Amino acid sequence: MGRFGKPLHTFRGRLGAALAILAAALAGTLPAADQAPAIGKAALSVDEARQGFVPIFDGRTLNGWQGAVDGHEVVDGLLVCKKSCGGKLFTDKEYGDFIFRFEFKLEPGGNNGISIRGYESQILDDDAPVYANLQPYSYHGSIIRCRVAAKRGHLKPAGQWNAQEIECRGSHWKITLNGTVIVDVDLAKVPAEEAPALAKQTKGRIGLLGHHSRVEFRNLRIKEL
Repeated sequence: MGRFGKPLHTFRGRLGAALAILAAALAGTLPAADQAPAIGKAALSVDEARQGFVPIFDGRTLNGWQGAVDGHEVVDGLLVCKKSCGGKLFTDKEYGDFIFRFEFKLEPGGNNGISIRGYESQILDDDAPVYANLQPYSYHGSIIRCRVAAKRGHLKPAGQWNAQEIECRGSHWKITLNGTVIVDVDLAKVPAEEAPALAKQTKGRIGLLGHHSRVEFRNLRIKEL
């Protein structure tokens, strides 16, 4: 027995678990999206912190955000777009070139979007029957108004967490979903009518574009380039 009346193997087990967590942190690793702890504030790895990533959601409030604050709420550390209203929620701050990482979970048929420099990259439950006949540039990850279609087949089923990264360097956009690049485009070379205007945009707020679907977000963090 230990000093406080508990078996020594209990303390050794807890010590081993703590050392394992510390080792993972020192290695700069993060758990997969569907295994990550259910917290909203970005769980920065040591490597991400060294690279300059910072959280843009504190896991407790909507401080730092503006717009449809009544259409969103903080639930158990998650930033939740309400099914009843949603709307457009934007960061107070504008960003130029950046790498934006976040995780999201859709309900069946869920619909949302990420606003980058005033244009939308789709967040959508691609497998929902109601979306079976959309244009190719309307599915998840696509840059809708510029008609840039994302690669399909890498979104997890509704109800599971997805990890996404959006990297913007000038007119070059790259979107990675669950480890696979689904968009890699220079908008200055896209023939769609609105693409040239977007290619010239160099700065803007990041937004969550709710469309009357419950969508949960967590681990929102960004690195300015």
